[in-house]
Amino acid sequence: MAARPVRRREKLRQATLAEIREAARRLLATKGPAAVTINAVAREVGMSGPALYHYFASHDDLVAAVTADFLNELTATMEAARDAHTAGSPAERLLATCRSMREWAVAHPAEFRWIFASPIPPSASARNSPDSPRNKAARDFELVFLRQIEEVWASAPFPVPAPEELAPSVREQLDAYAASLGRDLPIGALHVAMNCWIRLYGLLCMEVLNQLDFVYSDVAPIYEETLRDITAALGLDYHPPAPSEPAPTPSQ
Repeated sequence: MAARPVRRREKLRQATLAEIREAARRLLATKGPAAVTINAVAREVGMSGPALYHYFASHDDLVAAVTADFLNELTATMEAARDAHTAGSPAERLLATCRSMREWAVAHPAEFRWIFASPIPPSASARNSPDSPRNKAARDFELVFLRQIEEVWASAPFPVPAPEELAPSVREQLDAYAASLGRDLPIGALHVAMNCWIRLYGLLCMEVLNQLDFVYSDVAPIYEETLRDITAALGLDYHPPAPSEPAPTPSQ
């Protein structure tokens, strides 16, 4: 009989944790990252600041938990877009995945900035261990794109540089990264994949962080040009978005 109260308490605790993280998200979206303080979040859920520390040991722990939520949501969005094209070609799945990433980012600019423009300060705490929820969520996000590249490589290898054509430091870093992921994509293919990712992700960050406003009010065509270049680099055919899939515009 003792197990039931324990389960009930744990369910209540998990519900409170979720309520706290949702309150932090509301503050972020409506007032900006500076508003997401322990005391402000506590007021949102009707508790005192000291009481909230029973659920999150520090502000950094709260930030890490909210970041993991956002990453998991973005990853799930990209995976759903990919899986909606299971009958399509690798190119169609890759394009759907990349387009869904931009759709989520421009629809949730505050969350995207929180993830990628406000990194967690390095520390020795458990939240920064490889197995922490935040870092696991980040790794899952990384692998969505990389697994797509592996699928392309397995079906039709694309042109890649020979290992000796890469700078020694680049080879060492790619070797270490591949080992950390437990992936066996050849170093040359991984180098091409990272170049594609840097272009795609870099452009998206510049858009969401409003770094292109001085010249572009509509970045969607530029993003599509980048997707066209990436598919060409991977030896794939480019497929424009369907008419029923209008390109999103950033939320301010």
